[in-house]
Amino acid sequence: MRFALFGAGRAGTIHARNIAAHPRAELAYIFDVDQTAAQRLADARGGHVPRSPQQIWEADDVDAVLIASSTDTHVDLLRQAMRAGKPAYCEKPIDLDIGKVRTFVDETSASDPPVFIGFRRRFQPEFSSMQRQVRDGAIGRIESIRIIARDFALAPLAFLQRSGGLLRDKMIHYFDLAPWLAAERPTELYATGSNLIDPVVGEMGDVDTAVALLRFPSGALCTIENGRRAVYGFDDRVEIFGAEGMLQGGSAPAENLARFTATGITQSRFPDYYGEESFAYALDAFISALESGASVSPSLQDGYQAQLIAEAAIESMRTNRPVKLQWT
Repeated sequence: MRFALFGAGRAGTIHARNIAAHPRAELAYIFDVDQTAAQRLADARGGHVPRSPQQIWEADDVDAVLIASSTDTHVDLLRQAMRAGKPAYCEKPIDLDIGKVRTFVDETSASDPPVFIGFRRRFQPEFSSMQRQVRDGAIGRIESIRIIARDFALAPLAFLQRSGGLLRDKMIHYFDLAPWLAAERPTELYATGSNLIDPVVGEMGDVDTAVALLRFPSGALCTIENGRRAVYGFDDRVEIFGAEGMLQGGSAPAENLARFTATGITQSRFPDYYGEESFAYALDAFISALESGASVSPSLQDGYQAQLIAEAAIESMRTNRPVKLQWT
């Protein structure tokens, strides 16, 4: 499967590596507004660097596109992909403007090429195993879910300024993960946040530490704790509590080793990055779905749903009130 990649930044670099390594994929084109970055990546992973995106849309040797460019370009690129008949893998979020997302979703139909949204947490082996076990009734009726997600370090401020904020940029992964694990969509949520890591984040109008509480139709509850910094490494864990047991999984110390002495117990810190292999698993799921004709998942609708939850959380944080979610 021949790919055109949009974006040569950190995410694009990871995707380029995974496409080049996949036995059934080939990197045909890389486009970035920074042509030097695109050429550097092409030199390392293969592919041509076109002068404009139009060359990609007119190319016969592109089977699918992968969009890892800045968020404000996603909808325009998705629109062009649909017109060109190219299936698309798009990084989250779809756009920072929910109105723009809604318009695009309304424009699409079942006859359009599929759009896969890069909610890669679903493809972490621990979390995908949890979802299967919940589906199979391994722990009975779900009563609560607890998600902890803390980056190992505050991202560069230049990135944070254009990221859309903690809830749209980071917590949105878990606004997708929680309904997927629970097999139901939340009907109410409350969110609150603080600036505890760097006051500059607050000056941008954002928070660096946040908690959301989701209520599901079954009565099950989910808490999501999200932060921009954990000095001990990337902390990404999920606990699902059911009537007949509990599931736990996620990041762990880099070495599965503890030292016990008279002065105490020591363990290694968590890795700075957790779950990077999920990029490759998500790519493989996208390719396999296209090859088999199966529906892609996470889909465009899944991406829209997660953004609606994120917008409700932002509204809750702004008003300091719970927000109801209505699904049609």
